[in-house]
Amino acid sequence: MISHLVHEDFERARRKARWRGLLKRLRRCNNTLLPFEDIRRGLRAQVQHYSGLRQVSIQQIVGSVSRYHDFDRAFLPRQTSTRGRWEGIDRAYYEDTALPPIELYQLGETYFVKDGNHRVSVARERGQEFIDAYVIELQAPVPIASLEELEDWVRRQDALDFLTRTRLLSLRPQARVELTLCGQYEKLLEHIEVHRWFLGIERQQPIGWEEAVTSWYDHVYAPLAGIIQRSRTLRDFPGRTSADLYLWIIEHRWYLHEAGLLDEHQLLEDSVREYAAEFSGRATRRLSRLARWASARLRAA
Repeated sequence: MISHLVHEDFERARRKARWRGLLKRLRRCNNTLLPFEDIRRGLRAQVQHYSGLRQVSIQQIVGSVSRYHDFDRAFLPRQTSTRGRWEGIDRAYYEDTALPPIELYQLGETYFVKDGNHRVSVARERGQEFIDAYVIELQAPVPIASLEELEDWVRRQDALDFLTRTRLLSLRPQARVELTLCGQYEKLLEHIEVHRWFLGIERQQPIGWEEAVTSWYDHVYAPLAGIIQRSRTLRDFPGRTSADLYLWIIEHRWYLHEAGLLDEHQLLEDSVREYAAEFSGRATRRLSRLARWASARLRAA
């Protein structure tokens, strides 16, 4: 009997994860757990001390040391490979078996799982508000009271690192490459590296980093950003920037290419127009019935 119940609990959690992922994509919201090491490096947080056993609000647990790919931001399971461990933890609840405290790193008022990701996932799915945890505190350079403050600080640090590594403002003083979401500047650096590689193949010679940066900006980023600005597409994405749209459109074209649906001769202007028609606020309103239906399914699951 319990085996059937834990199986159904996991399947329900997986369905929630899928529908939540769909809604977050429609709304262009970040649905991923934060990777602890990336955040720690971004904050330059080094000093740490053990602060003992305490009860921690599960809502304040925002990331993981090693399992951030396995769960979404609500700690719903994204991978079927988590089933065995997840169902084992769930079974312990049905059998009223005591579970050991989890282990967390603390940055400000946010927490990251060192050990116990599945326990957090099951507890949150069961509506549990607090969980026992051994906590290791890291000293942050600024007060961090919420996930939003943490992401904003990391985003600003990532922007500074991007400008430092690329020297873009020295190479192109007029450049304005600003992203609004946490963890996205690394993608721009990857774009530059890929462009550098293709440029080297084309010219049959090694390409220097600064030449790759300026070539990427002049021939890849700036033309698409210019189209976005001239077409006033940003009106359909309030609060976002040309750099945000650049990344989303490039990724969208890649997905279409992988699915065999991209017209390789399609003009960038057409790609911008089609993307806005599919994902803009107006498109979201046309898809509102789908979103409401998905929300209802999520609540009912």
